[in-house]
Amino acid sequence: MSAQRVFLIVLDSCGIGAEPDAPAFHDAMSCNTLASAASSPAFHIPTLHRLGLFNIEGTKGLPPVDNPLASFARLREKSQGKDTTTGHWEIAGIISPNPLPTYPHGFPPSVLARLEKAFGRKILCNKPYSGTQVIHDYGREHLETGALIVYTSADSVLQIAAHESIVPPEQLYTYCRLARQIMCGENAVGRIIARPFIGTYPNYVRTARRHDFSIEPPQSTVLDALKEAGNTVIGVGKISDIFAGRGINRRITTTDNNDGMQKTLHLLQEDFSGLCFVNLVDFDMKYGHRRDVTGYAKALTAFDQQLTLFLKQMHDDDILMITADHGCDPRAAGTDHTREYVPYLVYGKKLSSGINLGTKETFSVIAATIADIFSVPFTTSGKSIYPQLTKSRKG
Repeated sequence: MSAQRVFLIVLDSCGIGAEPDAPAFHDAMSCNTLASAASSPAFHIPTLHRLGLFNIEGTKGLPPVDNPLASFARLREKSQGKDTTTGHWEIAGIISPNPLPTYPHGFPPSVLARLEKAFGRKILCNKPYSGTQVIHDYGREHLETGALIVYTSADSVLQIAAHESIVPPEQLYTYCRLARQIMCGENAVGRIIARPFIGTYPNYVRTARRHDFSIEPPQSTVLDALKEAGNTVIGVGKISDIFAGRGINRRITTTDNNDGMQKTLHLLQEDFSGLCFVNLVDFDMKYGHRRDVTGYAKALTAFDQQLTLFLKQMHDDDILMITADHGCDPRAAGTDHTREYVPYLVYGKKLSSGINLGTKETFSVIAATIADIFSVPFTTSGKSIYPQLTKSRKG
């Protein structure tokens, strides 16, 4: 049996409980993104519940169900990181033994000097900062001087914010490409992010013209393997950005979770053979980092409603996988990601259902399974679960 299409949806940051080494990443052993969202009265996810989300080891919030529709596992991150790039790379088969560089005290003077020379503009801020707060605090000075707002976070990122009336988005993207060339070697951050904004003080608003310029994966991923074998690989949301376009045939940008799912639902009606890899970033960007429990719960509830429609429209040979790339517990201290296990749900009309696959020691189980489904050669740390899903099917 071979599936014609796999839809892999990443609920960005929807972790399911602290990993054993969470304290080494400055996280409490109590962190649990899903459980925090489930504590809100706004949380209502009957379809994910029915698939078996709360049958996964270590999940908290709702009771397990009898005869779940999907098979399921808990995945532990093997890489040394808890950021978007590292998590997605591991999902695609790359283990990162060393963390990407972070800058808790801002970028060093030598880096700033090179950036300012390349931009031909001065730099403001140079600190870890909330993306909405930084434009509030530095927006007026930026508008008065034309200096660029450069900031970072707990992630391995360099972010450049600029008002669209001062720096048009295409010019901002050029600055980001220049920064990408500079941020290499020991300063090779995972992502350079363009953050255009509009409005007047104090009501500045970031626009949907954000763009990520990621470091290239250091080795081949399952996306490369699929593409080279003649399969179509579609990246929805920021997937293409995360992989610097590598292994992607078609890039589909999105404005928010709803738009991402609407476009993914539309892809169900298209005729292609391969992988549709989807990232839904609102969970992380809008609710996890902002420590908004109710917002996170509402976002999961909205996704669940669209998921119900998605399941109804799946073709007989389609396979759906749902996972996450790290945690971002909205009840945790600070604003950083949290080092957590992630869920892994696998559903298909022709696959076995209700198989508890236990806890796996790497996200790269996903890459190995996808390679197995499409019978493409690919070597990674994880082991495919596909044989277990096809060996003995329940009626």
